[in-house]
Amino acid sequence: MNEATPATASWNVDVGSIAGMLQLLQQSLPIHKRLVHAGDTVYRVGQDFGCLYVVNTGFFKMVNLSGEGREQVVALHFKGDWMGLDGIASGHYGCDVVAMDTGEVWSIRYDALLQAGLRTPALLTALHGAMSRALTRDHDSLLSLCTLPADARVAGFLRYWADALDQRGLRTDQFTLRMTRAEIGNYLGMTLESVSRALSRLARGDVIRFTDKARRDIHIPQVEALTHFIQAASTQPLGAACH
Repeated sequence: MNEATPATASWNVDVGSIAGMLQLLQQSLPIHKRLVHAGDTVYRVGQDFGCLYVVNTGFFKMVNLSGEGREQVVALHFKGDWMGLDGIASGHYGCDVVAMDTGEVWSIRYDALLQAGLRTPALLTALHGAMSRALTRDHDSLLSLCTLPADARVAGFLRYWADALDQRGLRTDQFTLRMTRAEIGNYLGMTLESVSRALSRLARGDVIRFTDKARRDIHIPQVEALTHFIQAASTQPLGAACH
């Protein structure tokens, strides 16, 4: 547990950066840090809301359960992302959040955050920024599902992953996908076979390269080539490369 330090120190922090935001939280609030491993659940749907969670390291997926009992991956979270925002209005978390690899997640009591925000307005700025990014992400995801053919969706997914790594100062030219083909298809509204075919077409065009037999380690010679691929694929009729 971290003890909060005087709020005045936080005014020198760049809350707009991920590192600055994490530093601000540590300076201003008591934080409980939890080490998680792949498959561990941070919180479950229906659980009483009390805390917000911030990713310090690792990758996480948000999973919803349909009326038919089918799991649906609805969001991905990287370092600096806030989780649990869906519980604020209803008082209960609306999804499961599951770790995709070893990482560290910080839990922050929501009531403590609001109280500290009265002394340190930058905390509320950080919270509102997280809410705004979540809305934008949901909008972009829905737009992709509604307007892009299958190949473009997969390329867009890889570009999204690479951009998320770039924002966090990590390598974008080579990374390991922390999701199976089935999970990617679930997230993108596609079948496993359609995801595999799209990845193969990207590889044949040398937009991406696989560096291991399991085809989970991906090398991207030029990230901008993904954007060009998306633009070219998007000129096809929507039904030409779906599912």
